Amino acid sequence: MWKHQHSDSVKVLHDSDALSSLRRYFAVMKDEKPAKFVVAKKIEAEFEPSDTADELWKQHESLTHEFEEIQQDIDAEKPNVRKMKEPRISYLDLKIEIARRILRKCNLCSRTCGVNRHRGKTGYCGCGANVVVSSIFPHMGEEPELVPSGTIFTMGCTMRCKHCQNWTISQWAEEGQTYTPFQLSAEIERLHAEGCRNANLVGGEPTPWLHQWFATFKQVNTNIPVVWNSNAYYSQETANLLAGFADIYLLDFKYGPSRCAERISDAPNYWNVCTRNHLHAKKHGEIITRLLILPDHVECCTKPIADWIGKNLGTNTRVNLMFQYRPEWRANEVPELSRTLGHEEMKRASRIVEQAKLTNSVA
Repeated sequence: MWKHQHSDSVKVLHDSDALSSLRRYFAVMKDEKPAKFVVAKKIEAEFEPSDTADELWKQHESLTHEFEEIQQDIDAEKPNVRKMKEPRISYLDLKIEIARRILRKCNLCSRTCGVNRHRGKTGYCGCGANVVVSSIFPHMGEEPELVPSGTIFTMGCTMRCKHCQNWTISQWAEEGQTYTPFQLSAEIERLHAEGCRNANLVGGEPTPWLHQWFATFKQVNTNIPVVWNSNAYYSQETANLLAGFADIYLLDFKYGPSRCAERISDAPNYWNVCTRNHLHAKKHGEIITRLLILPDHVECCTKPIADWIGKNLGTNTRVNLMFQYRPEWRANEVPELSRTLGHEEMKRASRIVEQAKLTNSVA
């Protein structure tokens, strides 16, 4: 394991709330159960290049149900996944093929730009066909259960948050470096060998690179949990493809049901998209929700989000209440975001989380 773990990352291994809400993640981390992508490689699929998209999606829906049944059996220690033969074409291969086809008319995020990225076209996110990476390193500043986290920061984003702390990555102010799936798979295996608890797919935003993520983990030969670290502004198609791949959904929940998301992050219909994807994540994996508290947005955003989480995801949902907001990038264009949080706002946000009975929060 990592030589210099933070004390909180050790304590969390004995935190009953964290263990109960992220039970399978901890088991994969300890190599007691297989990561979802490992199981996905063992499930046979059958398709031809001539099959229509509808035919591929129909098979994907069927194999997602089969995946869930097989995973339950594996978790109950009935079959040993290591002894299961890998088929010629797998459920993961099916995901690769569907995601590859989506790039012809991209709708991986909720903007549905429809550009053909195979032909060098780029949409809102600025992403092409080959994954571009900003940095890869063991991150010690994530949630304690994730630390040390094997973070892969990819370029581009599907939102335009004016206060973005990673704006040089999300807005392509950096050049980045192009990686092949083989190169990325080697980096993931290296991070794991160095003691990282997970592969943390982040950015920017990981959504535009979904096809490359699948192709990468096709070549990963170590058992490591996948953390889908996202703004949650992705399409239903992406949500469907993530089932049977993401072990933990580390999802931002940025704004309430008002127009704050559109005004600050150019994200229309954000509430409906974000709540839908949180519900899908709860059904198909384990969740950590990040709730960044913004100045003057406690009542319009924090309160409805906390109430919705308690009622729809459960009061034991792992929630990271984040007070570290600071003005970055173009935050001064939004008057209330030109300052840091006040002490009373932090206290009010904490009370809201308590009143929503969210008992499994970390700050």
